Amino acid sequence: MDMEIDLSNLGTVNTMFAALFSKLGVPIKTTISANVLEEALNGTVTVRPLPMGASVSGKVDKQCAHFFGVTINEQQAEAGIVVRVTSTAQSKFKLLYFEQDANGGYGLALQEDSEKTGKVTSAGMYFLHFQVYRMDATVNALAIAKDPESAFFKRLEGLQPCEVSELKAGTHIFAVYGDNFFKTAAYTIEALCAKSYEDTTEKLKDIEAQILRKRNELRQFETEYRKALARFQEVTNRYSQEKQAVDEMLKQRDSIQASFTVARALNTVNSTSSNGSTSKVPSEDFKAESPVEDGGSDGKDKSGRKKWFNLNLKGSDKKLG
Repeated sequence: MDMEIDLSNLGTVNTMFAALFSKLGVPIKTTISANVLEEALNGTVTVRPLPMGASVSGKVDKQCAHFFGVTINEQQAEAGIVVRVTSTAQSKFKLLYFEQDANGGYGLALQEDSEKTGKVTSAGMYFLHFQVYRMDATVNALAIAKDPESAFFKRLEGLQPCEVSELKAGTHIFAVYGDNFFKTAAYTIEALCAKSYEDTTEKLKDIEAQILRKRNELRQFETEYRKALARFQEVTNRYSQEKQAVDEMLKQRDSIQASFTVARALNTVNSTSSNGSTSKVPSEDFKAESPVEDGGSDGKDKSGRKKWFNLNLKGSDKKLG
């Protein structure tokens, strides 16, 4: 992720791989073509005027740049200047700012890579006399790759302060550099004076300060969150253990209660009989209570009949008398 790729020196196959990784969300850092930088240093580039309060649209080939000159006066410089580039085609590009050197050429001073914001890609430079920050997406991508859970806490770590916060009166050189892998980049560049956007400027200043404070708060909150998360995991593990223990005890209790049953007693008796330890006792008791020893079933029946007959005879004699 720390490596920067010069697309102008890549072959077709390597460029296709880079484009594929970029589509998958991997931030690919690209450098500006050495030819473009050399032409700028030599002062051989064509610079088109970009009036304040105006916009210019165009298409720039990949690894090429369109240069623009923005002339500002003292009042505009004091109020602040904003230069923005947008692409409704969601092209990838770089917004460049050059400073003029003693030899008449232009040396690269600032660059902003385009980012997708809503339905467009955009990049901007804000010279408003207060610190403005830009977001380095590769820092966030590296944090997500290492620890996806902590990516939120690292989200604002990509804030990088812009090196230049104001411009002096004069002509300043900006450029739009085509950073697409294969096709041309469509863009619209505009230069604005902050004098007409005082409310917006104050809002930007306020939100930049809020984001900076929030970054510091998140650093502290991450420590608290880690401690709370460790405690949560601890009690969650105990919850699982306690639940398992309760389920096991209730299961044992149900098993013990189910042991109180007649079926179990009969099974015990049958088991004892099969072992032959007291098999004769129940049969002897049965024989002792059996009427067979008193003469068998026939004797019992005859005795019963005799008594019944005698009772009937006695009853019949009384009736006859």
